Amino acid sequence: MANTAPIASHVTGSLYVGDLHPDVTETQLFEIFKDVGPVISIRVCRDNITRRSLGYAYVNYQNLSDAERALDLLNYRDIKGRPIRIMWSQRDPSVRKAATSNIFIKNLDKSIDNKLLYDTFATYGNILSCKIANDSYGNSKGYGFIHYETEEAANLAIQKVNGKLIQGKQVFVGKFIPSKVRSKTDSEPKWTNIFVKNISKNINDEKFKDLFTPFGEITSAVLVTDEQGKSKGFGFVNYATHEQASKAVDEMNGKQIDDEQIYVGKAQKKAEREKELKSMFEKLKRERMSKYQGVNLFIKNLDDSIDDAQLREEFQHCGTITSAKVMKDEKTGLSKGFGFVCFSGPEEATKAVTEMNGKMLVNKPIYVALAQRRDQRRAQLEALYAQKANVRMPQVPGPGMPPGPGLFPGAPAMYFAPPQPGQRPGFMYPAQMMPRGRFPGPQQGRPGYPPVPFVVPGPQPPRGGPRMKGQQGQQGQQAYPGFKYNANVRNQQVAVPPEATGTAPAATPAPQMDQQTIGENLYPLIATALEPLKQEGLTGKITGMLLESMEVSELIHLLDSQDALNKKIAEALEVLEQHNTSERKA
Repeated sequence: MANTAPIASHVTGSLYVGDLHPDVTETQLFEIFKDVGPVISIRVCRDNITRRSLGYAYVNYQNLSDAERALDLLNYRDIKGRPIRIMWSQRDPSVRKAATSNIFIKNLDKSIDNKLLYDTFATYGNILSCKIANDSYGNSKGYGFIHYETEEAANLAIQKVNGKLIQGKQVFVGKFIPSKVRSKTDSEPKWTNIFVKNISKNINDEKFKDLFTPFGEITSAVLVTDEQGKSKGFGFVNYATHEQASKAVDEMNGKQIDDEQIYVGKAQKKAEREKELKSMFEKLKRERMSKYQGVNLFIKNLDDSIDDAQLREEFQHCGTITSAKVMKDEKTGLSKGFGFVCFSGPEEATKAVTEMNGKMLVNKPIYVALAQRRDQRRAQLEALYAQKANVRMPQVPGPGMPPGPGLFPGAPAMYFAPPQPGQRPGFMYPAQMMPRGRFPGPQQGRPGYPPVPFVVPGPQPPRGGPRMKGQQGQQGQQAYPGFKYNANVRNQQVAVPPEATGTAPAATPAPQMDQQTIGENLYPLIATALEPLKQEGLTGKITGMLLESMEVSELIHLLDSQDALNKKIAEALEVLEQHNTSERKA
């Protein structure tokens, strides 16, 4: 039996349990580990947002001897179809990442699993971790890693096993070299293998080799064929020296062979090709960004009836338009409510933002701004959330202390809170700072939007549900004269003829809703959307994020469009998840 005694740094019986099935719970682990000895605690590590298992857990025993026995008896035990991997919990990251005692084994037979690899190498020293690399289907990739307690044990394993046969295959065993170090040492490799494609199907193996013989000594030439023996149109040629291979690439690349222009280049591994393609795509992205910087506009809150031609017509007075596109759903062909307009110069784009932002198109105020990449918008939301997360509950100001930040200078601080029994959701004030009456000044909006009055919460009627039924619906009719609400359709506004109200015809501006009213109506809708995702506890946070980061007209649009609201909720959840991840790393 291998020596599994812990190293000196272990003073408690804490074990790391990895390679867990996502459905494994603390209860199931407790039932397995309790048979060895008394367990103090078990914790399966989960994602802070989704609460899904991260695939590993920590088991703490009361006695160190019980932990040693569990490591010996339960390691690689099958739980829900997956063999678990147990090792001592290393709190010191320098011990976990030590490369001097870590070895790499490749050319392993696919039948070798973690336990067999552990048993093979355990005779040379105490193993802290042993792992076979697997693909997404759980199959072995043919290589693995072993972390010994000491560097002497790692050197002994390399000396004894390197070049030996394991399960009929000669394996390579060497010191593990981190990828950063490997990339530095292999920055200028002397390659000898070339890749050839676009080869005519009439060329056989012999003719293929004859094409590249004049450039030097060929050690191997392979024309790839299918199961029927027919050429797939590509192959590989390996030369004795790098100079010969480089000369073949220079002479043969782009040459016409049997009416086919062949491609000849350095043969690359998958990781090298992916790195090169990523670099090329990044370069193209930067070129597009510089080309469209300051001239591409994003337009949203578009009516479903607006198409590409009408969008171009509405913006053409601002300058020369190079493209105008309304985004549509691929399956239904219906408008998604947003689009893009690209101008020939930044001055024209600036003019379009100034004149068209907030303009009514088919009875809907459109939002116009410079187009941003997804990562830029995410960064802005992350910064907004981080700023909000740093703001704590407002304190009662003492003598000589200034009041907390509000919606305008002089207003007390407030925060959005979930509803309590007998209360409606909305902006809540500390009891000592509850204002009386109305504040004299309106809240100032952004350019292009009318000022929104700030209303202090007063006595509220009973809550009628998220769709403004009953008394809330009647109150809405009184709040916005000239409009009536349909009890079966959320926030559908129907104009009332002047004769019905007994008033003379007059131009009535579109009604405006204050942020408190919008927040009260958004909160139950967001709570309903989050319930299937098991994210009920984030309703207040997401509501506050949307209220702070969006215009009033955009918020009203969210009340009318469930799809738009779901997209904003998804963006907010993504920002929250990234923020929590950065906090865990810090």
